Amino acid sequence: MTVRTRIAPSPTGDPHVGTAYIALFNLCFARQHGGEFILRIEDTDRVRSTAESEQMILDSLRWLGLEWDEGPDVGGPHGPYRQSERGDIYAEHARKLIESGHAFKCYRTSEELDELRETRKAAGLHLALKPADLALPEEEVARREREGWPHVVRMHVPASGTCVVDDMLRGTIEVDWAQVDAQILLKSDGMPTYHLANVVDDHLMGITHVLRGEEWINSAPKHQLLYEYFGWPMPTLCHMPLLRNPDKSKLSKRKNPTSINYYRRMGFLPQAVTNYLGRMGWSMPDEREKFTLDEMMSHFDVQRVSLGGPVFDLQKLSWLNGLYIREDLDDDAFLKALRDWAFNEEYVRQILPQVRPRVETLSDVMPLAGHFFSGVPAIEEGDFDGVKLGREDLVKLLQFLTWRLETVPAWHKEALLAEVKALAAHFELKMKDFLAPVFIAITGSAASTSVMDAMAILGSDMTRARLRHAIAVLGGVSKKQAKRFEKEYREI
Repeated sequence: MTVRTRIAPSPTGDPHVGTAYIALFNLCFARQHGGEFILRIEDTDRVRSTAESEQMILDSLRWLGLEWDEGPDVGGPHGPYRQSERGDIYAEHARKLIESGHAFKCYRTSEELDELRETRKAAGLHLALKPADLALPEEEVARREREGWPHVVRMHVPASGTCVVDDMLRGTIEVDWAQVDAQILLKSDGMPTYHLANVVDDHLMGITHVLRGEEWINSAPKHQLLYEYFGWPMPTLCHMPLLRNPDKSKLSKRKNPTSINYYRRMGFLPQAVTNYLGRMGWSMPDEREKFTLDEMMSHFDVQRVSLGGPVFDLQKLSWLNGLYIREDLDDDAFLKALRDWAFNEEYVRQILPQVRPRVETLSDVMPLAGHFFSGVPAIEEGDFDGVKLGREDLVKLLQFLTWRLETVPAWHKEALLAEVKALAAHFELKMKDFLAPVFIAITGSAASTSVMDAMAILGSDMTRARLRHAIAVLGGVSKKQAKRFEKEYREI
């Protein structure tokens, strides 16, 4: 048997370090066994998935040195490797489940589902919705089908009992069937959910081992049941521990930069980031901190993975990166790294139109454009004293802008300007007054190049990181403020 592992990221935003972490361990496991590693794109979310995000995933994983044997860009015998191109396959398998009695069409409306859940909650029942709960009279089903009502396809699940799942790291996992709902397999738009698509794809692509985050443990019973329904052997499961913030909470962009692009923009070396991700819950046999990807692959043993939540510590990563710069880079390699990072022609050409009209001597360039070649600006609370806003409104403005920019599907100046205008109208501010604190947060100065152009050039990850840093400098957002802010933001 040839060991085959995979990673199936969703192209719905910046590439996440958690994706790289899981990809790294899948790659190492496959290589340890002389196997193959596959990249599959889970782009069934038609609203949020973008080609730009997919390309960022490919670029960032390659930047880290993680190469795949099959995928949307390199091809392979089991394509297509984008789930959006496999719709007919999922529809056919959903039809087979319906015909075999293992799935059913559900014509319940969202209002009816909300009412069902509220009724159960009022009765003290917090168990999952089962087929019996969702059932409609036969004549009502026939009427809705005849009239062309939208419907989803759901799977049948046991009402009681225990599901036993085997895990490479955790041994036997038991999940109460009462907590497992009649999962949607095919959405009303004909697109599959994660559960159907991944089970079908993993089987058809010959995946033998699934290494994924522990957040999928509760989904394992549904997947195991689908394998039984189809009569297929199930891949061996391995649920990896989640990456954690220093306070042990789940790694999230609200507390830590999570985009691989952020670390690339900050000037971290790819080999240092890959090395650090390899230390997340795993260690070399000799316990050394610094090792190459090739060394990790040759010494990899999944049983050395610790189930304690690995802490993603930015200070520790910075220390390791410094070690690589000092120990592995001579002057020539250091110069090349600088060029690759920011002093390359492609990047600098974006900046030239911003600075050339504003300078009289070449020595004016760095003071004016320094923010394009730095990480997080060294700003202080007093830098915002000239802004004509109260402290809470100032923090709220920056927080709202951060949230708003998290939803921008395509990062370019026109899209950013539209979001800024919408928020300026909400705050009843002129554009100049709205952008004043943004200017300081992004450029670290009250006078520099166009802040809108700077945001477009710096990119989504660095822009949001700088906005979050400014919020922290201003004292952050308390829990009480967060509730007020979120309520107001939802009403915009």
